[in-house]
Amino acid sequence: VQLQACGGGSVQAGDSLTLSCAASGSAFSTLSAGWFRQAPGKERSFVASISWNGGNIDYADSVKGRFTISKDNGRNTAYLQMNNLKPDDTAVYYCATSRWMSGTANSAHFNSWGQGTLVTVSS
Repeated sequence: VQLQACGGGSVQAGDSLTLSCAASGSAFSTLSAGWFRQAPGKERSFVASISWNGGNIDYADSVKGRFTISKDNGRNTAYLQMNNLKPDDTAVYYCATSRWMSGTANSAHFNSWGQGTLVTVSS
């Protein structure tokens, strides 16, 4: 599976953005998806994951209540709706897919990664 992430940009604190992750191939519907981010000078960290059918969703504590992950198998696309953005959300955001159908927060379980899209939040 090849992934193409887009939707990043520069916004003000409190604004919203929606990231998209378009996948090639027919396998996407059988894979779980996840979003990770890497802030400047920090390691990549888990943001959200969703199972193959959307029935199991998990979020990092730092984004709970503000971010929403979703997956449209008909469109081969995963999304990350980000509301009430904060300067600490500034990072390059990566989407990924995993054969762990139930979803996982462990980056080692993801085998396909998108190229990353930059989100910058200013105060």
